[in-house]
Amino acid sequence: MSTLEATQNAPLLTVDNLVVEYPSKKFRAKPFRALTDINITIGQGETLGLVGESGSGKTTLGRAVLGLAPVTGGRITFEGEDISHASRRQRRTLSRDLQVVFQDPYTSLNPALEIGDILAEPLGVQGMAQTAAKKRVKELLDQVGLPSDAIHRLPREFSGGQRQRVAIARALALSPKLIVCDEPVSALDLSTQARVLDLFLQIQKDTGVSYLFVSHDLDVVRHISHRVAVMYHGEIVEQGPAEVVTRDPEHPYTQRLLLASPVPDPDRQEQRRADRHRLLDIQRQQTEQAGALA
Repeated sequence: MSTLEATQNAPLLTVDNLVVEYPSKKFRAKPFRALTDINITIGQGETLGLVGESGSGKTTLGRAVLGLAPVTGGRITFEGEDISHASRRQRRTLSRDLQVVFQDPYTSLNPALEIGDILAEPLGVQGMAQTAAKKRVKELLDQVGLPSDAIHRLPREFSGGQRQRVAIARALALSPKLIVCDEPVSALDLSTQARVLDLFLQIQKDTGVSYLFVSHDLDVVRHISHRVAVMYHGEIVEQGPAEVVTRDPEHPYTQRLLLASPVPDPDRQEQRRADRHRLLDIQRQQTEQAGALA
C-alpha cells in the first residue's frame, strides 16, 4: 500500500488509551478519574454512536475531543495530528474541521443576535468576506430546511426543533469534517427528534461529514450510527456494529440499557422490566462476591 493510500484509509479521529482526571477540591484527595483507557476510531463519513447513562463519561469524551476537558493520559489524533494538548491558536485552526452541536439549542445560541448574524459569526472569524458570508448563510438555511427570512429573526421566534436546525447550520458553516453531537435531540419531542435525525443523515450523505454522536438512547444511536460504543463508569464496555450492539448486546450493562427502552406492548414492557431487574440482581451479586474476595 502506498503512503497516499494509507493516508486516505487512515481514521479521521483516533483516541488511544485516553485518561481524563479532574483535581479534587478536597485537600490531598485523589483526583477524580472521569475516563479510563478509552480507545475509539471514527472514519471518513462515519458515525460512531456513544451511548450510556448520565454520568457514564460520554459527554466528557466529546469535550476532550473538542479540547474542553483535560487530557491526563493517552492521545487524541485528528487527521494524523496529535491534538491532545492543542493550543488556542491550534484550536482556532481546528475549528474549520471540528465542530459541535450541543444538547440545548436555545442556550447554545446568542438570544440577542439575529440568525443571520449567528451563522455569519464563524465565517467572519475565519476571514470570509461579507458578501461571500451572506451567500453562505443562505446556503446553510436551505441545507437545514429553514426559510430565507429566518436571517432577520431571533432564536426565541423559533420552535425547539427549528433552533436545533440553526445550531446544526452553524456547525456546518465552515464545512467541517467531524461534528461532535452532544445529545442533540434529547430535548426534542419524538416527532421532532425523527425529523432532526433524518436531517443529520441527509447532511452526512450530501457532505460526507463524520459524527461522534453522544446519546443515552439506544434507539436513537441505532437509527443514525454505523458503529456504537457503550460507556459505563468512564470505560467502554462494548463496541461494535450498531445493528449488533443495539439488538443483540453481549455486556450486561448494554442489555440493561436495551431493556430500559419502553415498548408499546404492556405485557412485553412488564417482561422487559422483570428481565432488567434480574440483570441488576446478578450484577449486584457479582459485585458483592468480588468485594468479598478482595
